[in-house]
Amino acid sequence: MNDDGKTQSNGNGSGKSNGSDNRAFLLQQLYVKDLSFEAPNTPQIFKESSIEPETELNIRNSHSLIGDNLYEVVLHISVHAKKDTQTIFLAEIDQAGLFLVRGYNPEQANMLLGTQCPATLFPYAREAISSLVGKGGFPPLMLQPINFDALYAQAREQQKPQA
Repeated sequence: MNDDGKTQSNGNGSGKSNGSDNRAFLLQQLYVKDLSFEAPNTPQIFKESSIEPETELNIRNSHSLIGDNLYEVVLHISVHAKKDTQTIFLAEIDQAGLFLVRGYNPEQANMLLGTQCPATLFPYAREAISSLVGKGGFPPLMLQPINFDALYAQAREQQKPQA
């Protein structure tokens, strides 16, 4: 990757462009598309001395072509904390970004959109969720790093027809 964030390759492994290759992978815009927090059992939940919540984490991502080589990628994260059947809190975010993906074949582009784009968005979504939960009166939630390469490979494997 060079200083302006463009990935260049001429196929010979040197990393130098011979002018015929015009690859680009760039984050153009970062934004929150949707953000919500619910704590339906406050303030009663704060009276309980020890809360050991069960936390359910759901993650998905999607992308759509919105212009010439310009894709919107949305990373959706939902965190539902419960004690038994009682909801402690529900936090959700749709962290989005506009990515320029140019000069890659369709398989490479799909891999970038399914792995590198969500990995780029994840730290922003993680910080927003942690902050949101903290502002709700609960200890900040630390989401662990996610291997989007493994999730992408798993999704691809599931899409293969059964032989």
